[in-house]
Amino acid sequence: MPPTSPPARPHFLRERALMRAGVWPVAGVDEAGRGPLAGPVAAAAVILDPEKLPRGLADSKVLTAAEREELYDIILSRALAVAVGFSPAGEIDRINIRQATLTAMCRALHALPVRASHALVDGNDFPQRFHCPGETIIKGDATSMSIAAASIIAKVTRDRLMRRMHAAYPQYGFSAHMGYATRAHRDAISVHGQCAIHRLSFAPFKPMPLFEQAP
Repeated sequence: MPPTSPPARPHFLRERALMRAGVWPVAGVDEAGRGPLAGPVAAAAVILDPEKLPRGLADSKVLTAAEREELYDIILSRALAVAVGFSPAGEIDRINIRQATLTAMCRALHALPVRASHALVDGNDFPQRFHCPGETIIKGDATSMSIAAASIIAKVTRDRLMRRMHAAYPQYGFSAHMGYATRAHRDAISVHGQCAIHRLSFAPFKPMPLFEQAP
């Protein structure tokens, strides 16, 4: 049996090609938290320094929590600019998760202290309200270092927020599942009802009364 090749790591080739074409700065944009039943969707925008690229970048989903935390600090120390945007549960219910995700991406890109000239966005849905042109890259968090960095920043930021939410709503166990639809989370909902950070437009909340109020 021939040896298997190691999994591909994100690279900086697309960013360097844009630099050679005179397009710079280039921001990677990605989100975390589209699927959970609770909490905001978070998006991050990152402009990496071509001279100080962090080692070990990868799609946040294939990294351990400890690896993400370590890379989070490295990215913040080496990147030219980092920003995060959110769309909270109430806004998700009002405009739907797709629009809320695009809104969070816009907020992150527009919050960068360095104005991006081009955006690389994970997936196939490009926000129309970006102030710069750009492109989508399917599985971009696995191929673009800028998008991978944004993926890590968004995931770590959102996970930290959900751990803080655990202090306000300990009965749901948010620090363990970050609001995803795990069995433990659904069991807690069946006992305690929904709380103020649940996404009421997601099943199974629509038919349920609001038992918890915001702290």
